[in-house]
Amino acid sequence: MSKILRRIHMYLALFLTPWVLMYTISTFMMNHREWFQHLWGKGQPGWTPERTAEFRGQFPDNAAPREKARILLTALDMDGTFNVQQQGNEHGPFAVIRQHPANERRVTLNPETSKVTIERREFRWNHFFERFHRRRGYQHDYLTEDFWAASVDFFVLAMVFWVLSGLWLWWELKVTRVLGAAALLSGIAIFLIFLRTT
Repeated sequence: MSKILRRIHMYLALFLTPWVLMYTISTFMMNHREWFQHLWGKGQPGWTPERTAEFRGQFPDNAAPREKARILLTALDMDGTFNVQQQGNEHGPFAVIRQHPANERRVTLNPETSKVTIERREFRWNHFFERFHRRRGYQHDYLTEDFWAASVDFFVLAMVFWVLSGLWLWWELKVTRVLGAAALLSGIAIFLIFLRTT
């Protein structure tokens, strides 16, 4: 049993190395946001014009903003996860934020002229890692997003397994029980202090 636990413990750690690195780097950047903003710039990254196009499609009568956004992105060959921002009334211009960890784009349509403006968000490492860190949930209609959400669930379960298997492996080695107990109790004590003071 001990040998099996050690192997699973090790291979899980190797398999999930990219997730561990992504969450540690992004958390460090979020914890020191002001320093990284000083390095790369404050506020949200700006938008750079990429190209213009003409929308030749049509929207169904009384179509909701999200339905319009999906039709527009499909016509532009840019289908994928998005947010939509309607400006003014339902017949006014609207902008679609085509989400992507590295190449986020804003697609703006003026229904009166059918003109589409496509802009690319300026790339910044801190913004990239923070977006990746917050990427979650099964609310999107795309299979790749569901796979990512499932990988996050798997990572959480792996963390629980690492804790439990680590406790098992520590208790099996009698020579480490005293120091291990001291490490465990001191960690719990410091965590409880943080809970009471923050």
